[in-house]
Amino acid sequence: MMQIMIYMLNIMIMFFLVLINILISVAFLTLFERKILAYFHYRKGPNKVSFMGLMQPFSDALKLLSKEFFYPMKSNFYFYLFAPMLMFILILSLWIIYPFMTNSINMKFNLMFFLSLLSMGVYGLMMSGWSSNNSFSMIGSLRSIAQSISYEVTLSISLLLILMMINNINLNYLYNYQKYLYIFILFMPLMIMMFISMLAEINRTPFDLSEGESELVSGFNIEYSNSKFILIFLAEYTSIIFMMFIFVMMFFNNNFMNILMYLITIMLIFLIVWIRITLPRTRYDNLMYFCWYYKLPLILVMFMVYLIMLKYPLEMFFLMNYK
Repeated sequence: MMQIMIYMLNIMIMFFLVLINILISVAFLTLFERKILAYFHYRKGPNKVSFMGLMQPFSDALKLLSKEFFYPMKSNFYFYLFAPMLMFILILSLWIIYPFMTNSINMKFNLMFFLSLLSMGVYGLMMSGWSSNNSFSMIGSLRSIAQSISYEVTLSISLLLILMMINNINLNYLYNYQKYLYIFILFMPLMIMMFISMLAEINRTPFDLSEGESELVSGFNIEYSNSKFILIFLAEYTSIIFMMFIFVMMFFNNNFMNILMYLITIMLIFLIVWIRITLPRTRYDNLMYFCWYYKLPLILVMFMVYLIMLKYPLEMFFLMNYK
């Protein structure tokens, strides 16, 4: 009994440390993004608070927390408050599979856990749009839900295909298969498709239709401010870090003791910021057409090709080398 209590306490301490690290990482990720955007605009960005603006994210958080509490008069108040909490809780729950020895990385089907929680993310969007009792908010949430569900299909197929190739649905086993050869060398087209799906899933440019600053007055800021907006903001940026973490696990060597893995993750986050400053926002109908008419058929064809290669590897080898 004592050993079980120590084990549970160890898990709680580890998860608490992960939570603190996530919050600090998100704070400095916002500073990193603002600095990159500033240099692309040929300006300095935040550089006044502390040394080179390092304390700017914390002063912004304190400013948001100290703002007056506003809410729509006709809103369903408890659902309105619960929606940002649900978004943040679901994203934090994904970090249970972070690779601590005592955490749930040891579960056999952690990919299923990941996909289940990812698919539940639409409930937070749906609740936030419906609870404010505003027609425009409801339309915006329906658009975001349709986008998330559509691109989640291609993302799930990509993940399942790679793990079918190693004959296991445990993400931890990917390390054994990438000791001498990175998976992205074999799955380069699939890697590009999966990166596009992740951009759509985390609502980043050019797929940020739920938060189009130039058209929608920054989306969530219409109904949510102060502490409630902090939760939505944390959920969004935590999902960016986690998706890039999963992406590196899938296609690059996921040796968690190697600093190269974390450098690749930072480079991918830089790429996301670069895409934000470069590409224009897509129109909504083009976004959905791209998913269902182009991306899904292409990824199903790739699925069939890789399955044939998996079923008949020797025949495919001789066919490619046949003269």
